[in-house]
Amino acid sequence: MPRNPYHSGPVTDHFDGLRFFNPEGAPPKGFRDMLRWQRNGERQPWPASVAVTPAKPAPRVDDLTVTMVGHATMLVQVAGLNILTDPVWSDRASPVRFAGPKRVAAPGIAFSDLPEIDAVLLSHNHYDHLDIATLRRLKASHDPLLLTPLGNDSIVAKAIPDMRMATGDWGDALPLAHLTLHLEPCHHWSARGMRDRSMALWASFLLDTPRGRILHIGDTGFDGGRPYTRIRDRHGAPRLAILPVGAYAPRWFMRDQHQDPHEAAEGFALLGAAHAIGHHWGTFQLTDESREAPPDLLAEALAARAIPRARFRTLNPGDVWVIPA
Repeated sequence: MPRNPYHSGPVTDHFDGLRFFNPEGAPPKGFRDMLRWQRNGERQPWPASVAVTPAKPAPRVDDLTVTMVGHATMLVQVAGLNILTDPVWSDRASPVRFAGPKRVAAPGIAFSDLPEIDAVLLSHNHYDHLDIATLRRLKASHDPLLLTPLGNDSIVAKAIPDMRMATGDWGDALPLAHLTLHLEPCHHWSARGMRDRSMALWASFLLDTPRGRILHIGDTGFDGGRPYTRIRDRHGAPRLAILPVGAYAPRWFMRDQHQDPHEAAEGFALLGAAHAIGHHWGTFQLTDESREAPPDLLAEALAARAIPRARFRTLNPGDVWVIPA
């Protein structure tokens, strides 16, 4: 029987002893479908680069401020802690330096201008979320605690043996200083290569803080709204939801694993969140839609639901949002 190099543990309702899976909804498409997508000729042109004015964050923030670095990487400053989500400062979201999606937007914070980083939230192991080169730099400069779902710790430990880490399964709660991090299901998958599909877990993160709840979803399919209704029912409405809005076209291929802006707006409504940030767009071209399509489509989706645009913003790299109380 094949062996899982990342995780060994008992069979559960989302782990069959070898691979993790989504208990409901559709599995990711296979290799033949991927080839069909790659040959469809529908990929929209992106600019080679866009202008970015990097931010210089404060050392600490007592309330809640988010600075966009790019793609799924954000600096979340809350209740005196500095937290990075899915940090990628590399030029490519790829296992190699000479090929793969190349960033068109420089990081919205220069690495040398980062404040002291206390923790890193790592949602899953795709290369646009788990970047070993960046984690090495963070370990050397900041020595943060990395919190991640099952199996991803093995990938990081192989490359960075002394990285401080805490791992959990769906439904687990991990302490983070005076906060609590809950790991919750989302509808996605994982892989670092051709033979390790879904051998490490993916998750969304719900941070319980003295300044309100913060939801961060690195990647998810809408999955009938289940990733949202479960969190609302278990934890209540968050003050801030950080939700993916990009990498969704073509829909026949991406629908099950990547929600689109209309689904993100519906998820926001289901959550009852006070505010939201749309991420996972505008830095790396991963799919067929144009660079500006996600914010444009999100604006349409919010208008259709009579949701004020001020409540759900798409941030450009370097943008800073002091989240309203």
